[in-house]
Amino acid sequence: MSQIFPRSANALARMSLVGVVGFVLFVGWVVFSLFRSSWATKQSEFVPQPIQFSHAHHVGGMGIDCRYCHTSVEKSAFAGIPATQVCMNCHSQIWSDAPILEPVRASLRDNVNLRWTRVHDLPDFVYFSHQIHVKQGVGCATCHGPVDQMPLVYQAQSLLMEWCLDCHRAPEKYLRPREEVFNMNYVPPADQLELGLRLKAEYNIASPEHMTSCSVCHR
Repeated sequence: MSQIFPRSANALARMSLVGVVGFVLFVGWVVFSLFRSSWATKQSEFVPQPIQFSHAHHVGGMGIDCRYCHTSVEKSAFAGIPATQVCMNCHSQIWSDAPILEPVRASLRDNVNLRWTRVHDLPDFVYFSHQIHVKQGVGCATCHGPVDQMPLVYQAQSLLMEWCLDCHRAPEKYLRPREEVFNMNYVPPADQLELGLRLKAEYNIASPEHMTSCSVCHR
């Protein structure tokens, strides 16, 4: 019986299979790369706000402590957003007629809250507590970056799960004394690992096995 398909058909079939597998792998690589890119994570992307509030001026220039505005950061899961009156404590006296601050004055006058846009917006299925991290010696800049140098706040880290796990697996790389948590000028010492291991024991931080358990962050 004569052969229906020429021998070259075998080569074409093999090349087709290789092509399909290669295409699938390429598409997977593209999707994976996009998922990790700043386009998806919004890392380093400036977020428009109702007021062009400069942390570089208020924190870096004037030295205002984080806790003056973010009053609940030490005792709540949320750091808190300052009420309009907190802004007006100063701006009823200085820059009281500045056009850029009219939305703040209007907020106080009309008793309507300013609608700030969240910069570090974790998914609803992720639980994060500022209180726990502050108590355990994780500095503000570790997650939020050099806020004292930001004219406009941006997301300094990717906030991907692998970034969180990097710290949860080896927190000693990032821990600092509790009294230095809000110090934006803090520089890790040369013996950071030694210090971190000591603080890890002193602050009674759980083991990596517990810290990387799904239920710690997904509740």
